[in-house]
Amino acid sequence: MKKKRGRKPKNQVELDDNSNDTNDIKKIAAKAKKDKVHYVSAAEFEAAIRIFYSTGKLTTYLGESVSKIANGLSYAPNFLNYSYRDEMVGDAIVKMMTALKHKKFTLDSGYSPFSYFTTIAFHAFINRIKKEKKHHETLQEYKEKMYTDKMIEGMESTGNRIYVDPDNGHDD
Repeated sequence: MKKKRGRKPKNQVELDDNSNDTNDIKKIAAKAKKDKVHYVSAAEFEAAIRIFYSTGKLTTYLGESVSKIANGLSYAPNFLNYSYRDEMVGDAIVKMMTALKHKKFTLDSGYSPFSYFTTIAFHAFINRIKKEKKHHETLQEYKEKMYTDKMIEGMESTGNRIYVDPDNGHDD
């Protein structure tokens, strides 16, 4: 696919090399849509990333955008009903900020930074779900083992059968 030269996307914010960061952020924030709580404009997000990559200073807009991406994704139907949704959002924010710090996103790649960071958040959510599932399974195994051991111990001390585990193989 050929890229058209000389044209900018309609909503891209143009930044001056000699303007200060505060004015750039105000330009970006002024153009941001305020009607949607978790809305992040891809062009404005990319402009904020450019500022971060060039100056190394994390702006409020960039931090809020990362947070909005993570929180917005947490309301997707496949993540909505988890009780540990806050941990999922926290993990996603940490992963996205790490990617920003290490400049993992290539600005000249032609891809949307919004989709890149949403993918990072998605994978962070999936990893948290896997961790929580493993933790839950470990607790269940421990409870089953302790329950079985207590039942056998009770049976041996009283002589009465309280519980018989068909898989345990104890026959009296």
